Amino acid sequence: MSVNPLAGKPAPPPLLVNVPRLVTAYFAELPDPSVPDQRIAFGTSGHRGSSLQHSFNERHILAVSQAICDHRKREGIDGPLFLGMDTHALSEPAFASALEVLAANGVDVMIAERSDYTPTPAISHAILTHNRGRSAQLADGIVITPSHNPPDSGGFKYNPPSGGPADVAATRWIEGRANELLAASASSASSAGAVRRIPFERALRSATTHRHDYLDAYVGDLGNVIDMQTIRAAGIRLGVDPLGGAGVHYWAAIAERYGLDLTVTNAAVDPTFRFMTVDWDGRIRMDPSSPYAMRGLVGLKESFDVAFACDTDHDRHGIVTRSGGLLAPNSYLAVCVSYLFRNRPEWGKESAVGKTIVSSMMIDRAAAAVGRRIYETPVGFKWFVEGLLDASLGFAGEESAGASLLERDGTVWTTDKDGIALALLAAEITAREGRDPAELYCSLTRDLGDPAYERIDAPATPEQKQVLAKLSAEQVRRTQLAGERIERVLTRAPGNGADFGGVKVITASGWFAARPSGTENIYKIYAESVRGAEHLRSILEEAQAIVAEALAAALSQKRAP
Repeated sequence: MSVNPLAGKPAPPPLLVNVPRLVTAYFAELPDPSVPDQRIAFGTSGHRGSSLQHSFNERHILAVSQAICDHRKREGIDGPLFLGMDTHALSEPAFASALEVLAANGVDVMIAERSDYTPTPAISHAILTHNRGRSAQLADGIVITPSHNPPDSGGFKYNPPSGGPADVAATRWIEGRANELLAASASSASSAGAVRRIPFERALRSATTHRHDYLDAYVGDLGNVIDMQTIRAAGIRLGVDPLGGAGVHYWAAIAERYGLDLTVTNAAVDPTFRFMTVDWDGRIRMDPSSPYAMRGLVGLKESFDVAFACDTDHDRHGIVTRSGGLLAPNSYLAVCVSYLFRNRPEWGKESAVGKTIVSSMMIDRAAAAVGRRIYETPVGFKWFVEGLLDASLGFAGEESAGASLLERDGTVWTTDKDGIALALLAAEITAREGRDPAELYCSLTRDLGDPAYERIDAPATPEQKQVLAKLSAEQVRRTQLAGERIERVLTRAPGNGADFGGVKVITASGWFAARPSGTENIYKIYAESVRGAEHLRSILEEAQAIVAEALAAALSQKRAP
């Protein structure tokens, strides 16, 4: 992976997005539904794109919003819809477009007090709180966010009554219906059904539009999931950088309500995100797991006992320790597993650990050490929703620094990723254990080993990405990887048997997995070795060769007459 010379440095002015141009393009540019890249496509978590690339424009959001209304009617969902947005420049206009459609369709919509920004976990928490004990008039939600992606990005996610990301069946239906509506709007046809909308000011005044205090409801319940009393009693110094995201106003409220010694290091909100240090590839990206994007907070690590950051919609976390700087996501997940199942006595004895198929084996080892089974799934938090809802999962996390957990009494907290709770869990761990999460991870490695893990990106054409997502185990022809016999080749996740859209190759001492990106013309290679960094490099090098051979063979077979 080639690192850009700007990585880790303050963003120079030429790198900043032109916000007026971006927002103008949202309203003025018309997508062409005959071009695949300009259609609506739900990836692992909603539709994403940029107005400058004709992939996130007003017509997209009007169509998706109407499709969600049609989906609600089809599924008999008639409770309120919780609507929130993050701080990306395209979120505000998309919010207006969505509300115009929702109000026109008579949907009771819950928007934030003072039209404030709303973190993803606050939406999930609101849905679950409303639906608790109900069998009718169930709520669902929409979160307008492209997560940690660059400032020119927009994103639109649907959360059904389960509170977490929608499953494949729901997103496939919504995507198909939305593209019908998009095509109809492009051709001025009415046979597919028109998008219903009313002017924004009228939508705001509509009897179906209601104000909801997301901040107070979420912050007030945080003590149910995190032991705030232990944090306060320990008197530890905490630092947080919201990275200009949707939780920017939540942290001061958390500190005040629970009496925490917590400093917000940067409370700025700026849609150019000019305060960020540049990520590895020379782009601005609000990724709390990136050492380049987190350079600013890492530089302050000596000022705090533990510090943390969240991405733009606050569903991902980054943990900065005095002893080790930025902790790798997999390392922190392993620490969480080790800590939680020793310190949550009310959790069920059978509650398991959810992890994705590309996460570290250290999570498996930490789970085994506390007597818990692993539930291994494809990438995407939607695979953990039911387990968190019925408490068969006590904790679930992704290698990309997204996770959630049960409340302290063993009931559901959120079924979407919660960066705020995971950040505060680092404070609880530090307060109770007297050591920060990096020190605890070092202790784990002494007991369980210290595997080397890395993820790299490799270029891939759209056709190659399609083929990679459908590779079979038989199309991996080699029998050895980095000097060891290949023991297993997987295309389905062991936990639920679901196809994970790629391939995982396993030997006695390591593994690699390859899967296409949902948003860029690259594929991702994840690899791990118990034999150290040199062996890991061999795995990564041979992994690219194995994938290239499998793709070439599959493409040749596909094109054969």
